[in-house]
Amino acid sequence: MSTIKANTLLHSDGSTTTQPSIPALDKRMAKAWMKYDQNTGPTIDGSYNVSSVTDHSTGEFTMNFSTSMGNTNYCVVATGHYGGGANDMGSIGWTSSTQLNASAARFYFMSQINGGTSGSLYDPEEAMITIFGS
Repeated sequence: MSTIKANTLLHSDGSTTTQPSIPALDKRMAKAWMKYDQNTGPTIDGSYNVSSVTDHSTGEFTMNFSTSMGNTNYCVVATGHYGGGANDMGSIGWTSSTQLNASAARFYFMSQINGGTSGSLYDPEEAMITIFGS
């Protein structure tokens, strides 16, 4: 693997770039994401900055980051597929801010039967989670 070190990055026309020069350092870019499959695992089907998933119990897992976040003030965008029926869906949540830390995020999946608010913990057939932040 090669390493590139530079004090200044320039466009191909020689003009200077605006900060951040490297798109991956831009806060508008995802810091971590994964597509998670419980049917075959838990299995990570695709990811960025995710080292592993810890399956604690039915409906509860932790997404472990390869490189820690800069702090715990990050945004989580997530969805899960329950697969119980045509109108069934799931919601993702956590019980306290301590479950989002710099090295991992712990999630709970709750089924919502026919669009209602009641349900129980379940293992999603698929989950897609994206993290934005520092």
